[in-house]
Amino acid sequence: MDISCKSRVNISSSKGIISRSDCFTEKPVLCASNGLLSNVVKFKDENQAMKSRIFASKHNWMKITSIDVDYWKMDGGVAFGVIPKSLWKKVYPEDIDNLIRITTRALLIQTAEKKILIDTGMGDKRGEKYYSYKYRFGGEGLISPLAKAGLSPADITDIVFTHLHDDHVGGATYLNDAGESAEFFPNARYWCSASHWEWSKSSNKREAAAYFHDNLSPLETSGRLNLIEKEGKWIDGVEFRIFNGHTRGQLIPVIKIKDQTLVFAADFIPSKANIPISYIPAVDIEPLVTMKEKEAFFDEALQGDYILMFQHDYNHEACRLVQTEKGTAAGEVINIRELN
Repeated sequence: MDISCKSRVNISSSKGIISRSDCFTEKPVLCASNGLLSNVVKFKDENQAMKSRIFASKHNWMKITSIDVDYWKMDGGVAFGVIPKSLWKKVYPEDIDNLIRITTRALLIQTAEKKILIDTGMGDKRGEKYYSYKYRFGGEGLISPLAKAGLSPADITDIVFTHLHDDHVGGATYLNDAGESAEFFPNARYWCSASHWEWSKSSNKREAAAYFHDNLSPLETSGRLNLIEKEGKWIDGVEFRIFNGHTRGQLIPVIKIKDQTLVFAADFIPSKANIPISYIPAVDIEPLVTMKEKEAFFDEALQGDYILMFQHDYNHEACRLVQTEKGTAAGEVINIRELN
């Protein structure tokens, strides 16, 4: 994977380092693990060593919180594509009239230096008629969950958009008193893949209805929009991957927390029921590409014991994968709070 990333903006980052004013070093030695020259640091006493461990612990601290921003309903045929109802209803319960309950789930990542939000839900700019077509029936929103975490929208440092469909990006803006779309997170840096940003400007007649000018214009004029051209580690503790089956340039965050790897699967694998290779939503622009991407990713995920977090699964937040005689399947079901 190429992590020598380039961006259309200059990105700077500050990393805390342990002060060595109270330490002394030996001569450089050859590190057996990587063959590189490095200094061996020795501390004067246990007190200095303890301070170092405390600093490292604080610097590496991370807490993640799952937020069910919106609850809504989708036609089961849309959710599972060519899979007939007689099969998908066995793995995902029907509500009424062929509809299934889904969620738009965001992820809050708190570290010592960052407050990161992955996706923002639908927002409230459209009006009741629009949301009635989505069969929206509640949700946590964003203000209350952030407040429970001791945060306000102004505290969010970074927002990662997996892609720019309305149910993922709409909550980043609101209508101000003048009736104009304005930023809801005034200090956040925005992250999106460059290929998807361009795609949103001129996608296709089938997908164009998912993109709204008032969702994107305030982000574009903010001066804090970061367009990612390559996969890589752009934020400490978070790696970005790019997939193209659901929509061109979908950004999939991979989060390292303690000794676990959590994949925010977004619309790449929107629910636990979408794990089987052929269970692909009808809205994916290139389902055959999605199939190939899933097959390759599952090999990696099984080997690395990844945890998949589902953005649209009303019934399950996350799970591991297992290999069976019939192929890759859902394994242990996990609640996100258990990973902290």
